[in-house]
Amino acid sequence: METTHIYSLSDPGLIDDPYGGFGVIREEAPVARGDLGGRPVWIVARHDDVSTVLGDRRFVNNSLSLPGSTVDARAETLVGMGVSRDRVPYLAGNLVHTDPPDHTRLRKLVTRAFSARRVKELRPRVRVLTDELLTALPGHAGPDGTVDFIEHFAYPLPITVICELLGVPASDRPRWRSWSEDYTSADIGRMDAMLAAMSTYLRELAEQRRAEPTDDLFTALLQAHDEDNGRLSDTELITMVLTLMIAGHETTAHLLGNGLVALLTHPDQLALLRGSPELMPGAVQELLRWCSPIVVGMLRYAAEDVTVGDTLIRQGECVQVVLGSANHDPRRYPDPDRLDITRPAGAAGAHHLAYSHGPHYCLGASLANQEAEVAFTALLGTYPHLALAVPPEQLDWKPLPLIRQLAHLPVTLGTPS
Repeated sequence: METTHIYSLSDPGLIDDPYGGFGVIREEAPVARGDLGGRPVWIVARHDDVSTVLGDRRFVNNSLSLPGSTVDARAETLVGMGVSRDRVPYLAGNLVHTDPPDHTRLRKLVTRAFSARRVKELRPRVRVLTDELLTALPGHAGPDGTVDFIEHFAYPLPITVICELLGVPASDRPRWRSWSEDYTSADIGRMDAMLAAMSTYLRELAEQRRAEPTDDLFTALLQAHDEDNGRLSDTELITMVLTLMIAGHETTAHLLGNGLVALLTHPDQLALLRGSPELMPGAVQELLRWCSPIVVGMLRYAAEDVTVGDTLIRQGECVQVVLGSANHDPRRYPDPDRLDITRPAGAAGAHHLAYSHGPHYCLGASLANQEAEVAFTALLGTYPHLALAVPPEQLDWKPLPLIRQLAHLPVTLGTPS
């Protein structure tokens, strides 16, 4: 059944409480009409419908993939926002916004870097980095004894891991963290300057790696660029690294922040996890379902007329899937708004959509899972009296549409174990 009401995706209620706000839309209309900055979109918020859209190749990520299209809508939007046209391809052409056959070719080049074997090999190093950050936390405490968990743990851990995977020299990593923050800033000038600086840096690093190859992902991508008549163009090389930096850093950092808040505000679940640390893998999956920082997926376009539920979506129309709402769908999850780290896998539980679904399923999901498991296990073991330093209602959430992220997370560490 089609609704005639138009929901604004910039509604303050969706920013303040995205899970509750989109939950209302989900229950009022399976497929709803929405407005995204003046652009009409279809909002798809139920689990089965979101899965269908994400897995159906009749929905494409780039408007250029539409029959007869000559306009890259995302690129033009970025230009309109103030991004320099010569740097737009670094944003508009990333892996998330490409469709087959380019998507298949690009994804294949980096899949091996995130294989189960490679991720398992990284685990000891992730633990070492985690322990170093945890040991340093007391030194970051302010006069009131509080520590910003985002600033001093959640941000530095994943950016260090992705930099090591790429082979970024340790001396250069502070600027990578700064670039990651610039990328997610609402300041387009900062983002544009970051793209210029990062592209220059990567070209210089490429020359170094050509002269002295190393065993890292950047060298592997560079060799793919240089061999076989260039399986990777200059722009694609830079775009791929940018994609990996953001996907491997921002999402994991805010999973750690959101997940810690969830545990500290659910003492029964925290106590259960402390007493049964073997529950950690399942707990991480439940945290991803319950409070993933990625509330919505990327816009899709219908490449032909497609029916979703009972709604006909015409060729060329935009679809906004809401991952966070799908993960709280009572049709999929019993008592969906309850945090339950023992929630079973399978049809009744753990097939969440926090990492998307289908061809664009997150490449770094296994690495993010591992980082979260190692980080939470070590954190809870090292600081058994860890607590929020402010009431939950005073937490500083970023006022960003469609994303759920903390600007800061003040905690008290208590006496370490």
